[in-house]
Amino acid sequence: MVYVKWGFWAAFWLLVAAFFHYTLPQNDVVRVTDTYEKRIDFGENSIFWAKADSGNAAGTTNRDVFFIQTKYPNDKVMVFRNEDTSAGWPPYFKFDTSNLQAEAGDLKSAAGAPQWVAVKHYGWRNEFLSIYPNAVGVKAVDGPDVTFIPWLNISILVVFFAIVWAIWVRWRRFRQARIDPVLEDMGDSFEAAGDNLAEKRGRFRAWLDSFKDKSR
Repeated sequence: MVYVKWGFWAAFWLLVAAFFHYTLPQNDVVRVTDTYEKRIDFGENSIFWAKADSGNAAGTTNRDVFFIQTKYPNDKVMVFRNEDTSAGWPPYFKFDTSNLQAEAGDLKSAAGAPQWVAVKHYGWRNEFLSIYPNAVGVKAVDGPDVTFIPWLNISILVVFFAIVWAIWVRWRRFRQARIDPVLEDMGDSFEAAGDNLAEKRGRFRAWLDSFKDKSR
Protein backbone atom coordinates (compact mmCIF):
# COMPACT_ATOMS: atom_id res chain seq x y z
CA MET A 1 0.00 0.00 0.00
CA VAL A 2 2.87 2.34 0.82
CA TYR A 3 4.47 1.67 -2.57
CA VAL A 4 1.19 2.44 -4.35
CA LYS A 5 0.91 5.72 -2.46
CA TRP A 6 4.48 6.78 -3.25
CA GLY A 7 4.09 5.66 -6.86
CA PHE A 8 0.95 7.77 -7.22
CA TRP A 9 2.61 10.90 -5.83
CA ALA A 10 5.76 10.33 -7.91
CA ALA A 11 3.65 10.09 -11.09
CA PHE A 12 1.62 13.14 -10.06
CA TRP A 13 4.66 15.38 -9.49
CA LEU A 14 6.29 14.07 -12.66
CA LEU A 15 3.22 15.22 -14.63
CA VAL A 16 3.31 18.60 -12.86
CA ALA A 17 7.00 19.03 -13.72
CA ALA A 18 6.36 18.06 -17.36
CA PHE A 19 3.46 20.51 -17.55
CA PHE A 20 5.55 23.43 -16.30
CA HIS A 21 8.57 22.45 -18.42
CA TYR A 22 6.40 22.46 -21.55
CA THR A 23 4.40 25.60 -20.74
CA LEU A 24 6.82 28.05 -19.11
CA PRO A 25 8.96 30.24 -21.41
CA GLN A 26 12.61 29.45 -22.06
CA ASN A 27 15.33 31.44 -23.83
CA ASP A 28 17.74 29.76 -26.24
CA VAL A 29 20.69 31.67 -27.68
CA VAL A 30 21.11 30.61 -31.30
CA ARG A 31 22.07 31.77 -34.77
CA VAL A 32 19.18 32.02 -37.25
CA THR A 33 20.14 30.20 -40.46
CA ASP A 34 16.85 30.32 -42.38
CA THR A 35 13.11 30.95 -42.17
CA TYR A 36 10.47 29.23 -44.26
CA GLU A 37 6.79 28.36 -44.52
CA LYS A 38 5.44 24.82 -44.90
CA ARG A 39 2.00 23.26 -45.16
CA ILE A 40 1.41 20.83 -42.31
CA ASP A 41 -1.13 17.98 -42.28
CA PHE A 42 -2.08 17.45 -38.66
CA GLY A 43 -2.34 13.90 -37.38
CA GLU A 44 -1.93 12.22 -34.01
CA ASN A 45 0.44 14.99 -32.86
CA SER A 46 -2.12 17.76 -33.45
CA ILE A 47 -2.30 18.47 -29.70
CA PHE A 48 1.24 19.88 -29.90
CA TRP A 49 0.29 22.45 -32.55
CA ALA A 50 -1.40 25.76 -31.88
CA LYS A 51 -4.72 26.62 -33.45
CA ALA A 52 -5.05 28.62 -36.65
CA ASP A 53 -3.66 32.16 -36.61
CA SER A 54 -5.99 34.90 -35.48
CA GLY A 55 -8.42 35.81 -38.27
CA ASN A 56 -7.97 32.55 -40.19
CA ALA A 57 -10.39 29.64 -40.45
CA ALA A 58 -10.23 27.22 -37.54
CA GLY A 59 -10.84 23.48 -37.49
CA THR A 60 -8.90 22.64 -40.68
CA THR A 61 -6.81 19.47 -40.92
CA ASN A 62 -3.89 21.31 -42.54
CA ARG A 63 -2.51 24.82 -42.85
CA ASP A 64 0.67 26.74 -43.59
CA VAL A 65 3.02 27.12 -40.61
CA PHE A 66 6.06 29.36 -40.27
CA PHE A 67 9.37 27.81 -39.17
CA ILE A 68 12.67 29.27 -37.95
CA GLN A 69 15.82 27.23 -38.50
CA THR A 70 18.64 27.89 -36.03
CA LYS A 71 21.96 26.58 -34.75
CA TYR A 72 23.34 26.62 -31.23
CA PRO A 73 26.93 27.75 -30.57
CA ASN A 74 27.94 24.06 -30.63
CA ASP A 75 26.41 23.75 -34.14
CA LYS A 76 23.49 21.65 -32.93
CA VAL A 77 20.40 22.34 -35.04
CA MET A 78 17.09 23.50 -33.55
CA VAL A 79 13.93 24.23 -35.53
CA PHE A 80 11.18 26.38 -34.01
CA ARG A 81 7.63 26.72 -35.26
CA ASN A 82 6.05 30.16 -35.27
CA GLU A 83 2.30 30.08 -34.54
CA ASP A 84 -0.16 32.40 -32.83
CA THR A 85 -1.43 31.30 -29.44
CA SER A 86 -4.14 33.99 -29.45
CA ALA A 87 -6.13 33.83 -26.19
CA GLY A 88 -5.80 30.05 -25.94
CA TRP A 89 -3.43 27.89 -23.95
CA PRO A 90 -0.64 28.53 -23.12
CA PRO A 91 -1.73 32.11 -22.32
CA TYR A 92 0.96 34.00 -24.24
CA PHE A 93 -1.60 36.08 -26.18
CA LYS A 94 0.61 35.93 -29.25
CA PHE A 95 -0.96 37.55 -32.34
CA ASP A 96 2.15 38.73 -34.21
CA THR A 97 3.30 35.58 -36.01
CA SER A 98 4.00 37.35 -39.32
CA ASN A 99 5.92 40.16 -37.63
CA LEU A 100 7.99 37.67 -35.65
CA GLN A 101 8.82 35.78 -38.84
CA ALA A 102 10.00 39.02 -40.47
CA GLU A 103 12.15 39.86 -37.44
CA ALA A 104 13.69 36.38 -37.45
CA GLY A 105 14.40 36.64 -41.19
CA ASP A 106 16.14 39.98 -40.64
CA LEU A 107 18.41 38.38 -38.00
CA LYS A 108 19.75 35.63 -40.25
CA SER A 109 23.54 35.32 -40.29
CA ALA A 110 26.32 33.07 -41.56
CA ALA A 111 28.76 31.03 -39.48
CA GLY A 112 31.64 33.36 -40.38
CA ALA A 113 29.85 36.45 -39.02
CA PRO A 114 27.30 35.17 -36.51
CA GLN A 115 24.50 37.32 -35.14
CA TRP A 116 23.43 35.69 -31.92
CA VAL A 117 19.73 35.75 -31.18
CA ALA A 118 17.72 34.90 -28.07
CA VAL A 119 14.62 32.96 -29.05
CA LYS A 120 11.96 32.88 -26.34
CA HIS A 121 9.80 29.80 -26.73
CA TYR A 122 7.74 27.13 -25.02
CA GLY A 123 7.24 23.47 -25.84
CA TRP A 124 9.46 20.56 -26.79
CA ARG A 125 11.33 19.33 -29.83
CA ASN A 126 10.79 15.67 -30.63
CA GLU A 127 11.91 14.35 -34.00
CA PHE A 128 10.05 11.04 -33.61
CA LEU A 129 6.70 12.79 -33.03
CA SER A 130 7.55 15.71 -35.35
CA ILE A 131 6.78 18.37 -32.75
CA TYR A 132 8.53 21.71 -32.41
CA PRO A 133 8.80 24.39 -29.71
CA ASN A 134 6.80 27.52 -30.52
CA ALA A 135 8.79 30.76 -30.73
CA VAL A 136 7.09 33.70 -29.01
CA GLY A 137 9.86 36.29 -29.30
CA VAL A 138 13.27 36.96 -30.87
CA LYS A 139 15.88 39.59 -30.08
CA ALA A 140 19.54 40.15 -30.91
CA VAL A 141 22.05 39.62 -28.08
CA ASP A 142 25.72 40.49 -27.72
CA GLY A 143 27.06 36.95 -27.67
CA PRO A 144 26.39 33.26 -27.08
CA ASP A 145 27.23 33.46 -23.37
CA VAL A 146 24.49 35.89 -22.37
CA THR A 147 22.64 34.87 -19.20
CA PHE A 148 18.91 35.18 -18.57
CA ILE A 149 17.32 35.09 -15.14
CA PRO A 150 13.83 33.58 -15.56
CA TRP A 151 12.04 35.93 -13.18
CA LEU A 152 8.61 35.07 -14.58
CA ASN A 153 9.17 31.33 -14.17
CA ILE A 154 10.48 31.83 -10.64
CA SER A 155 7.46 33.96 -9.72
CA ILE A 156 4.97 31.46 -11.15
CA LEU A 157 6.62 28.51 -9.40
CA VAL A 158 6.83 30.36 -6.09
CA VAL A 159 3.11 31.22 -6.28
CA PHE A 160 2.24 27.64 -7.28
CA PHE A 161 4.16 26.03 -4.43
CA ALA A 162 2.81 28.64 -2.00
CA ILE A 163 -0.72 27.61 -3.01
CA VAL A 164 0.18 23.91 -2.69
CA TRP A 165 1.69 24.54 0.74
CA ALA A 166 -1.39 26.49 1.89
CA ILE A 167 -3.73 23.71 0.71
CA TRP A 168 -1.59 21.03 2.35
CA VAL A 169 -1.47 22.91 5.69
CA ARG A 170 -5.24 23.41 5.71
CA TRP A 171 -5.85 19.79 4.75
CA ARG A 172 -3.51 18.63 7.52
CA ARG A 173 -5.32 20.77 10.10
CA PHE A 174 -8.72 19.56 8.85
CA ARG A 175 -7.57 15.95 9.01
CA GLN A 176 -6.19 16.33 12.55
CA ALA A 177 -9.34 18.13 13.75
CA ARG A 178 -12.06 16.16 11.96
CA ILE A 179 -10.86 12.92 10.37
CA ASP A 180 -8.24 11.53 12.77
CA PRO A 181 -10.59 11.65 15.82
CA VAL A 182 -13.26 9.77 13.88
CA LEU A 183 -10.75 7.14 12.78
CA GLU A 184 -9.47 6.81 16.34
CA ASP A 185 -13.04 6.35 17.62
CA MET A 186 -13.65 3.73 14.95
CA GLY A 187 -10.44 1.99 15.92
CA ASP A 188 -11.42 2.03 19.58
CA SER A 189 -14.86 0.68 18.67
CA PHE A 190 -13.36 -2.16 16.64
CA GLU A 191 -10.93 -2.91 19.45
CA ALA A 192 -13.73 -2.94 22.02
CA ALA A 193 -15.83 -5.13 19.75
CA GLY A 194 -12.90 -7.49 19.35
CA ASP A 195 -12.38 -7.70 23.09
CA ASN A 196 -16.09 -8.34 23.60
CA LEU A 197 -16.06 -11.08 20.96
CA ALA A 198 -13.00 -12.68 22.55
CA GLU A 199 -14.72 -12.62 25.91
CA LYS A 200 -17.83 -14.29 24.49
CA ARG A 201 -15.69 -16.93 22.78
CA GLY A 202 -13.99 -17.61 26.09
CA ARG A 203 -17.31 -18.05 27.85
CA PHE A 204 -18.54 -20.34 25.07
CA ARG A 205 -15.42 -22.52 25.37
CA ALA A 206 -15.83 -22.62 29.13
CA TRP A 207 -19.44 -23.74 28.67
CA LEU A 208 -18.36 -26.50 26.25
CA ASP A 209 -15.60 -27.58 28.61
CA SER A 210 -18.19 -27.92 31.41
CA PHE A 211 -19.95 -30.60 29.38
CA LYS A 212 -16.68 -32.44 28.81
CA ASP A 213 -16.00 -32.49 32.49
CA LYS A 214 -19.46 -33.93 33.21
CA SER A 215 -19.00 -36.67 30.61
CA ARG A 216 -15.93 -37.87 32.43
